[in-house]
Amino acid sequence: MDILRLITAGSVDDGKSTLIGRLLYDSKSILQDQLEVLEKHSKNKNEDGVDLALLTDGLRAEREQGITIDVAYRYFSTSRRKFIIADAPGHVQYTRNMITGASNSDLMIILIDARKGVIEQTRRHSIIASLLKLKKVAVAINKMDMVDYSEEVFEAIKADYSGIAEELGLEDVTYFPISALKGDNIVSLSAVTGWYKGSSLLEYLEKVQIDQEQNSGSRFQVQYVIRPQTEELHDYRGYAGPIVSGSFQKGNKIAILPAGIITEISSIEVNGAEVQEAFEGQPAVIQVKDDIDISRGDFFTSAEELPKVEKEIEVLLCWLDQKGLQPGNKYVLQHHSRQLKAVVKQVDYKIDVNTLEKESADEGIKLNEIAKVTIRTAQPLVFDDFISNKKTGSAILVDETSNATVAACIIQ
Repeated sequence: MDILRLITAGSVDDGKSTLIGRLLYDSKSILQDQLEVLEKHSKNKNEDGVDLALLTDGLRAEREQGITIDVAYRYFSTSRRKFIIADAPGHVQYTRNMITGASNSDLMIILIDARKGVIEQTRRHSIIASLLKLKKVAVAINKMDMVDYSEEVFEAIKADYSGIAEELGLEDVTYFPISALKGDNIVSLSAVTGWYKGSSLLEYLEKVQIDQEQNSGSRFQVQYVIRPQTEELHDYRGYAGPIVSGSFQKGNKIAILPAGIITEISSIEVNGAEVQEAFEGQPAVIQVKDDIDISRGDFFTSAEELPKVEKEIEVLLCWLDQKGLQPGNKYVLQHHSRQLKAVVKQVDYKIDVNTLEKESADEGIKLNEIAKVTIRTAQPLVFDDFISNKKTGSAILVDETSNATVAACIIQ
């Protein structure tokens, strides 16, 4: 059974948490003791006597204010598929949380309040979907019960959003008229929207085909060097880490980067057993034929399809810190298990998330702003561009003094 990773996006009070709660509730994914606690603490009850938003609003401040602050992950399954849902905050100041949740998702559900239509946050979240190359977008026009299930309202919002989707290059967009509170068109089709001829939202999520993008090249990164130095394993030297993308076979010619040395795989172990081949997503221990100085953070790659190895990279970043970014500031670039000292050499421009226009960055980059910058690292970085390989084309910047993550980076 495959897994669909999705994220809900929308403005404050558009009903994201309620929608996820409805999916969990109607798919019978809530335990009885959870249901009893839910009924006890419910303030904004639906027809079933529960406040479904409480299922995802786990922090006390979230429950008290009726808003989502942190990204909450929920898991449920049907007979057809397993789901991992990220419930992201709707407030503008939590855009950084939104990007964090979306970066690991296959699909985005954008909620629009039927009473308000397309607003600034709708556009902002759609731009994030475009920047992160999410190819599937489900637009759930919520609170249809508050506009008398009007087909005219639904079609008008659909027409407005279609213009945004075309502008941003979002090609696979599906629209749903729903009421998360009452359950209309969430798990099953509702009689009150007889004019709607599509599927329910859950049916769509169960059937939607997510193209498994082929990340370019075979990539393995060393997390740990295994050197037992026992009498039995006197000469053993294995390199443990994840197969980041592609696959590796015993006997493959590989490049050790950033050193640029070519060697051959002599053995591969997965779960303590020797195998002929290891695939993307599997943790493995790889041994090589030659005695080479290999350290944590080094990459094994297919010799025929090499990544880039450079000290200067261009990235699109989302700034995550209260303290603004200034050119010349020094940070640590974290690229999977490799950490490099880095400096932001220059800020080329920032992007207006409402218009996608490029703006001057003379005043620096502030919290939640998106900018294109040039970063220089102290040692060579092994990477692919984000479009070719999302896993090796993304990184984070960490503040050296506070150890706080200050930026999410998409390598261009």
